[in-house]
Amino acid sequence: MTQPLAGRTVLVTRPAGQAAALVQAIRTVGGEAFVFPALAIEAVPVSELAAALAQLAETDRAIFISPNAAQFGMAAIHSGGNLPASVEVFAVGPGTARALQAQGVRDVITPAGQDSEALLALPQLQNVAGKQVMIVRGVGGRALLADTLTARGAQVQFMECYRRVRPQADAAPLLARWRAGGIDAVTVTSAETLDNLAALLGEAGRPLLLHTPLFAPHEKIADAARRFGIAHVVATPGGDAGLVEGLLNWFRNNS
Repeated sequence: MTQPLAGRTVLVTRPAGQAAALVQAIRTVGGEAFVFPALAIEAVPVSELAAALAQLAETDRAIFISPNAAQFGMAAIHSGGNLPASVEVFAVGPGTARALQAQGVRDVITPAGQDSEALLALPQLQNVAGKQVMIVRGVGGRALLADTLTARGAQVQFMECYRRVRPQADAAPLLARWRAGGIDAVTVTSAETLDNLAALLGEAGRPLLLHTPLFAPHEKIADAARRFGIAHVVATPGGDAGLVEGLLNWFRNNS
């Protein structure tokens, strides 16, 4: 029996070291993955996190907004001890929860959805007046979570433990493959990744990007792709499984 993505090549743009699971999921259904990281993640030095780390002792709730936040935030915390046992820990999505559990964090609270809106709907975050909340995230994350919790009366602090940067990459092999008809779909997991990909491809690659179906695991990322001018944009369910589901549905209906 022919596998659903047989003969299809999917561009995977996740950071180096974070693409393996998606690559394997694509291969499992018969597709090929072309890995071209369009985002790089750098840890913020622990010395720059001293104020946030000191605040942990007074924190009532800690919210980790991504697997990167779990990885780099917990590495910083473990450099000087551990999370206080009294802190309630929240994760935006199951991937972040798994990353925290891999770091030894137990009893992680996570919503059914995979965004800030779903997290803010949790009953544990409704009555937070007077509570100290630490949001663990990358530099320059979304304001919605902090703004909403502040409006509910919480005292919000940040631990911005990693930076997202554009990697140095040679796009020539990717462009050659794409021009030869060898890229059938693009996956991106943030609007910043899309911007970086476009910059790395340059003007020569822009028409290829605009006319290749793009898959994003959140409607906000998909909206950014549509504004960029990409002709066919699919907002999929969250996570690797959601991206693969979106790919399967698209090629099933557009083969």
